[in-house]
Amino acid sequence: MGREVAVMSQAEIVEALIDFIGRPGADEAEFEAMALRLFAHQYAHNAPYRRFAQARGRTPLAVRRWRDIPAVPIKAFKDLTLSCCPADEAERVFMTSGTTGSGRGRSYHPTLAVYDRSMLEGFAARVMRGRDTIRMGFLFPDEAALPNSSLAHYLALARERFGTPDSAVFVGPGGLDLDGLLAALAEAETSGEPYALLGATYAFVPVMDALAPQGRRIALPSGSFLFDTGGFKGQSREIEPDAFYDGLSQTFGVPREACLNMYGMTELSTQFYDDGNAACPPVKSGPHWIRSRVVDPLTGRDLPEGETGVLVHHDLAHFNSVSAILTEDAGVIVPGGFQLLGRVEGSASRGCSVAVAEFLAAAQG
Repeated sequence: MGREVAVMSQAEIVEALIDFIGRPGADEAEFEAMALRLFAHQYAHNAPYRRFAQARGRTPLAVRRWRDIPAVPIKAFKDLTLSCCPADEAERVFMTSGTTGSGRGRSYHPTLAVYDRSMLEGFAARVMRGRDTIRMGFLFPDEAALPNSSLAHYLALARERFGTPDSAVFVGPGGLDLDGLLAALAEAETSGEPYALLGATYAFVPVMDALAPQGRRIALPSGSFLFDTGGFKGQSREIEPDAFYDGLSQTFGVPREACLNMYGMTELSTQFYDDGNAACPPVKSGPHWIRSRVVDPLTGRDLPEGETGVLVHHDLAHFNSVSAILTEDAGVIVPGGFQLLGRVEGSASRGCSVAVAEFLAAAQG
């Protein structure tokens, strides 16, 4: 028999999570207690998720461990409204990239207080690393241009909290402002002050391509860093990781250890970071309010450390939707975190498709 878990109100959850995120850390028992409380809330208020959990025999009375909380396949966010609050009451709706219409995954946020706290705490610890501010350049449109982009909001928070007043966005309605970017980089070179260039992975490619024919090499000051996220998404030519980070290092004059990659997604409210890309793939890890597993997608069974499977993330900050997400990313658990190995293929991909079909059948009743 399981223990009954009290269902908290939304206001109680927000307050509890902001407190939890603000702590210096959390052990397994503390994480598990909060995860079970969130599962009870999501089970009570998210009808498609409740039907799926019931079909799996995973109710708040039955589930005793965070690892047993049923994970939702990430593609389900494109087909169903997975929200504890009424969708029209959400303060913000983040959408996955792609064309407009029903094919875009949606995450509903009744308040951005938890998302913002999660982002700021994680960014301060893993990216700023003790620095208060740094001059920043951004290779991604701002929130005015992309109001439903979680990355646009994420970068806006970075600029507002950690960027100096002369930080600037170099991608707008007219595309990449290469002249403006080169002027800012030249100023950084001569000033000797560290500079940070942040943006979508694909946005760095045209900058490198534009500079290569000129033989132009930037020499950013010591303490500078580059920050990419999101992959290429068909927006630029694909480059293998080692070649990509070699290119960044050579073009901007920073060591590969200062080339940071963030792994995040619209369907989560917490991000994962590495400690640079001196070697690929690097080890990624998240803060104490998120945990990851690697599973067999057909059985949901945890795979042992060192064995390749599909990543499942349990993100306590993603409280209004579902906290447990079955991705379509291949990975392997290693000491200190996990290595991201790209999109799943073969039998693992077929297993993810089966998981989506099973979820939709159960969630739609």
